[in-house]
Amino acid sequence: MNDVIQQILHTYSMFFDFEMWGEVLTDPVAWGLIGSLVLIEGLLSADNALVLAVLVKHLPKEKQKKALLYGIIGAYVFRFIAIGVGVYLVKFAIVKILGAAYLAWIVIQYFKNKGEDDEAKEFNKASIMVRIFGTFWATVISVEIMDIAFSIDSVLAAFAISDQVWVLLLGGMLGILMMRTVAGVFLNLIEKFPELETTAFVLIGIIAAKMFASVFGFHLPHLVFFAILIGAFLMTFVIHYVEKNKKNNASEKESAAGKK
Repeated sequence: MNDVIQQILHTYSMFFDFEMWGEVLTDPVAWGLIGSLVLIEGLLSADNALVLAVLVKHLPKEKQKKALLYGIIGAYVFRFIAIGVGVYLVKFAIVKILGAAYLAWIVIQYFKNKGEDDEAKEFNKASIMVRIFGTFWATVISVEIMDIAFSIDSVLAAFAISDQVWVLLLGGMLGILMMRTVAGVFLNLIEKFPELETTAFVLIGIIAAKMFASVFGFHLPHLVFFAILIGAFLMTFVIHYVEKNKKNNASEKESAAGKK
């Protein structure tokens, strides 16, 4: 038990290793991995930010910002703890298998429920939490729970992409920031290119396979992963414009037939 605690504490001490900081910040591959984490988390978090906005909308404007601020602080704390403990746990094959299975499950659930209405649930003002903690703090707790739920998917995906502590930490922290500050950009991007959401889950499926394969000693080279990532997004835009042209051509034919 002491050995386990020492290894976890060693991981946390690496967070403050400025020599490793320098290595990560000057390594193009590390920045490529961080960018991949931020991009995937940004796409997955766009809808999450919308859910959080619905959760706090019953509060006055000034308290909405405060509730989200407290939520983001908690999200950072949870991510810090999850990465520290996870770096140790992910060394075990059973953890990798369970993590890969969970990622595969959320991908299957996405495609299974695709097309169905998924309205965000509004905050329940009559809940037990409201009676115990009051409306404001009950809202903060709800935001916190939602943040943690969102973080689980992101943390597992991050461990499948890299096992470098600073890559995970920077990618995770930037990802949370992206969810709160530029989520609107990703929402607009997904609205303009709706196929991007599907692409994100396809990539999660690939990441799940990558994590599962690592149990058997197979490690996907970073350059190959980047190529898959870029290829997936390029293919998404190609599919979008092909489908758009098909619809435009079909509309033109219908208009022409109507005039006749």
